[in-house]
Amino acid sequence: MQNKANHFRILLVDDSSVVRRVLTNVISSDPQLEVAGTASNGRMALERIAQLKPDLVVLDIEMPEMDGLETLAALRKTNRRLPVIMFSTLTQRGGAATLDALALGADDYVPKERNTLGLAAAIEDLRRDLLPKIHALCSRDLPAKTPAFGQALAAPKRTLPEQRVELIVVGVSTGGPEALCKFLSGIPRNLPVPMAIVQHMPPIFTKLLAERLTSKSAIPVKEAAGGELLLPGTIWLAPGGKHLSIVLSQSRLYLHTDEKTPPRNFCRPAVDVLFESAVQIAGAGTLGVILTGMGKDGLESCETIRKKGGQIIVQDQNTSVVWGMPGAVAQAGIADAIKPIQEVAPELMQRVMKFRGKAIPANPTAVSIRGAYVQQSK
Repeated sequence: MQNKANHFRILLVDDSSVVRRVLTNVISSDPQLEVAGTASNGRMALERIAQLKPDLVVLDIEMPEMDGLETLAALRKTNRRLPVIMFSTLTQRGGAATLDALALGADDYVPKERNTLGLAAAIEDLRRDLLPKIHALCSRDLPAKTPAFGQALAAPKRTLPEQRVELIVVGVSTGGPEALCKFLSGIPRNLPVPMAIVQHMPPIFTKLLAERLTSKSAIPVKEAAGGELLLPGTIWLAPGGKHLSIVLSQSRLYLHTDEKTPPRNFCRPAVDVLFESAVQIAGAGTLGVILTGMGKDGLESCETIRKKGGQIIVQDQNTSVVWGMPGAVAQAGIADAIKPIQEVAPELMQRVMKFRGKAIPANPTAVSIRGAYVQQSK
């Protein structure tokens, strides 16, 4: 129920009165946001949602009587569009529950723990993390400032001819786990090209996400540790809290992780770091994919991919939880294709198989990049 002044009303659901008070203070510090009400358990939350009709819900996971997962499941039976942000713990159990919540229809999450010292710094860190997500999710159904693709946006004219795809890199953020499940379910086991992914997530979460994606993907998905050979047959996911990049050494591709380089676009891992390393190696053979996400991470590196003659696919607005990252690339006029999430994998495979003939190799184990023959050692 967004009002005309874009003033958004938030419902807070947490069994801790201290947490509710902290969240109230953080949200109330933004003049465009108002705490419409609070609830200490899921049953009360469902009643308050019906009464108050908030624009967004911040929902704790572990609560008495009716926990966050039960609450979310009940809510999504009657309301698919109300934005929900989970307030979760940075633990193995909390990470697993958060991924369960995202699968049930939660839009995003915010970790409770703050890696800072002192209460004031922790609260400020929470404010920087939570408030932009609230604004992005509450604003997604407002009239767009620019028309959707197909009305005004058009695929750009190429200055360089398309070349054979040799390396695939994927960037995704808000709404990413479910988008990745749908995307990877359409990728065949014998994909002849290596793939690496950056999903904006903290440590613990990315390892759990890789395990879940493997259950949906014909190709195993693993969290990168650094030093692995990058070859077809495994899809690599950037570890939370570390940048992921690709390096070429002695005619082989390797993965490199780095936790010392500062965040980029406020993110670590950052999409731009992975994409830039890929285009330095593969040049026009790079295929970048930008899926749902908040912000503009990936825009600069996609511009580089485009200048080098590479190709770019982005998810469309209608199927994105937040059309920030893909929207920035689309509106910059550098996307070769803008597709609903269910059509991204078929579009990718069409581009991968161009210049390769009709048949996909049965057991791809090697890739030729810029004349270097990169093959798994026996």
